[in-house]
Amino acid sequence: MAEGLRRKGYDDYRPSDAAVFRHLLPGPSSVGEVTAAFGASRQAARKVVAGLERRGYVSTERDSTDARRLVVSLTPSGQAYGRAVVEVIEAVNRELTERVDAEQLAATRQVLLEVISGERSGRSASE
Repeated sequence: MAEGLRRKGYDDYRPSDAAVFRHLLPGPSSVGEVTAAFGASRQAARKVVAGLERRGYVSTERDSTDARRLVVSLTPSGQAYGRAVVEVIEAVNRELTERVDAEQLAATRQVLLEVISGERSGRSASE
C-alpha cells in the first residue's frame, strides 16, 4: 500500500487510512461511524481523524442538530487521496488474484475475517 501510494505522490500513508477513506468517500460521517468502520475505540478514531485533519485530508464540524456529534468530511485533497487509496487497493487485489488461486484466496480471506471478528469480540486468536 505504502509503495503504491508513494508512486502516486502520497508519502504519508498510515495503515488506518484505507479503512477510514473507504468509509468517508461516499460522504460525511460522524466520528462514531468512523469508529465502527474500522473497529477502534472512539479515542483511537478521534486520534486518527485529528491526524487526517492535520494532514489536510478531512475537516470536522459539530453536527447542527446534535453538538455532541462530530462530523468528518473529506477535503478536496482527501477526496483525491481517498481515490488513490482505492486504486492501490484494487491493484493489490488484482495482483493477488494473479499470483494465488481462487480457492487459496477464499480460504485466506475467511481466516482473516475470523481473526478480525475475534479481535472485535475480545477473543484472542488462540481461543
